[in-house]
Amino acid sequence: MASIALKSFVGLRHSTALDSHSATASTNPALLSHRRKVLRIKASKSSPRVAGRNLRVAVVGGGPAGGSAAETLAKGGVETVLFERKLDNCKPCGGAIPLCMVGEFDLPLDIIDRRVTKMKMISPSNVAVDIGRTLKPHEYIGMVRREVLDAYLRDRAAAAGATVVNGLFLKMDLPKEKNAPYVLHYNDYDSKAGGSGEKKTIEVDAVIGADGANSRVAKGIGAGDYEYAIAFQERVKIPDSKMKYYEDLAEMYVGDDVSPDFYGWVFPKCDHVAVGTGTVTHKGDIKKFQTATRIRAQDKIQGGKIIRVEAHPIPEHPRPRRVLERVALVGDAAGYVTKCSGEGIYFAAKSGRMCAEAIVEGSENGKRMIDESDLRVYLEKWDKTYWPTYKVLDVLQKVFYRSNPAREAFVEMCADEYVQKMTFDSYLYKRVVPGNPLDDLKLAVNTIGSLVRANALRKEMDKLNV
Repeated sequence: MASIALKSFVGLRHSTALDSHSATASTNPALLSHRRKVLRIKASKSSPRVAGRNLRVAVVGGGPAGGSAAETLAKGGVETVLFERKLDNCKPCGGAIPLCMVGEFDLPLDIIDRRVTKMKMISPSNVAVDIGRTLKPHEYIGMVRREVLDAYLRDRAAAAGATVVNGLFLKMDLPKEKNAPYVLHYNDYDSKAGGSGEKKTIEVDAVIGADGANSRVAKGIGAGDYEYAIAFQERVKIPDSKMKYYEDLAEMYVGDDVSPDFYGWVFPKCDHVAVGTGTVTHKGDIKKFQTATRIRAQDKIQGGKIIRVEAHPIPEHPRPRRVLERVALVGDAAGYVTKCSGEGIYFAAKSGRMCAEAIVEGSENGKRMIDESDLRVYLEKWDKTYWPTYKVLDVLQKVFYRSNPAREAFVEMCADEYVQKMTFDSYLYKRVVPGNPLDDLKLAVNTIGSLVRANALRKEMDKLNV
């Protein structure tokens, strides 16, 4: 079997107070200086009190990350301003959320379009494996429309006391003195200045960048770049008779035709299905892959009408820098999307809340100024909690998404009930579930057997192509 090189995860690691640049710090004087600076950060309890007002924080971006952060800040006594450029934004997103998010974020059931209890994993040769046999009666994967979920979270933040501004964040001026304000420049669309908005500025004490994969906040702090995928999705209105098939079912297609390094999907919404795919390595071919996904699902979506077309970048790993002074990145802006599955909604909302909680605690409910040490509390807690999940899915993608024979092996493995239980428990409750040692051993043997068969098949296919 060909060996697989596993790169270390950029940006995610066990608890540390250093930037991910630290691997080369020993040979770089500038980074050594940065390391010494980080280690000398003072605890927030010694930070000065904010005089005559509460701490003021700007949250840039009104998706799940921004909405959750703004609500938590406002409830915690922090003066909060939330910027969102497009209040009816429909991000091209599969829209799947885990069961734990419904309870953890107190989401009303009427914003969930479908409760998926069955999934079909479909191999390159169109072998379909039914997944979901291990789900308990109350368990499901929620399917939401992002315009509905995002608006709900923003409205809840406003009800908690956050000011929601319909505006486009342009740039920020970094403070030149300790505890001086950040100056944010933006176009205010709420004004009467026409379609381009009115140019305005605002001064704040801290900034949370929740402005997605193309984050301007990240650019403002030199957060560095990352690999990204392009997601392409079409919303397809299909006849009611065919919609019945997708009532509680989602489909995932794997194969070089639908994506060389990701998967295609058909996810049910309220009155339509979302059909999409993504790729990191062949972005220019994304429409070709989308066409292949429609062809693979054509019998089930035949007669459908495309009602919306969406495309958007999806980060593939965390940014090299996610915190600098009094600025922090969350959600897609930080790079919190899992490999293999491409999931990001829960991680966006969770990171926004965790970052905001660190600010509320460090500022003593908005009474004190914060510093970088407070934001690093969020960062270290995040990495400690979710590093295993990201790493496991990174390995799975490298092992099973590298060729069609490997994908056949992956789908074969998904038929195993133990695999389904481990996978669904990990997804639904966002934890890497410890397994039964005997079953783990059986799984390892079966996995090796599947990969050996996949490798043998690949060699035979290579011979045919000579």
